[in-house]
Amino acid sequence: MDPVTDHLQTLLLRDLDAFQAEIAALPDDTALWQRLPGMANAPGNLALHIAGNLQYFVGAILGGSDYLRHREQEFAQDTGTRAEVTQELARARRAVETVLPGLDGEALGRDFPVPIDGIHLSTQVFLLRLSVHLAYHLGQVNVLCRTFTAPRA
Repeated sequence: MDPVTDHLQTLLLRDLDAFQAEIAALPDDTALWQRLPGMANAPGNLALHIAGNLQYFVGAILGGSDYLRHREQEFAQDTGTRAEVTQELARARRAVETVLPGLDGEALGRDFPVPIDGIHLSTQVFLLRLSVHLAYHLGQVNVLCRTFTAPRA
């Protein structure tokens, strides 16, 4: 595997594991769907969004899986368990573990098969964007989880 992609895979897997830990640390399943004033999304929605994003772009687009994404549902869902949400994150992890090692330098240099916001990016640059996107939402979930688990005065 290309060294940069190897590092991107390491980061994606690390952050997916951290995402699962944040979800598991919530006090109960109800907290998955709680929103704070000024924050549009709940931890469960952000987790489903990241899981769907990776399963679609890495698993289906790059890996040829039959995953069908329902992006609107990722943000609309307001019920479910921590176990169900972490299963989706685990599926995203498997997509990353399965697909990225098979990408050689030639594949990484080619345009990603789907233009993003009308722009053609190399596959490697798109994978970098996916990693940054995951880290951004992981930070949001960390803030939410700290808020929901903070000791009350």
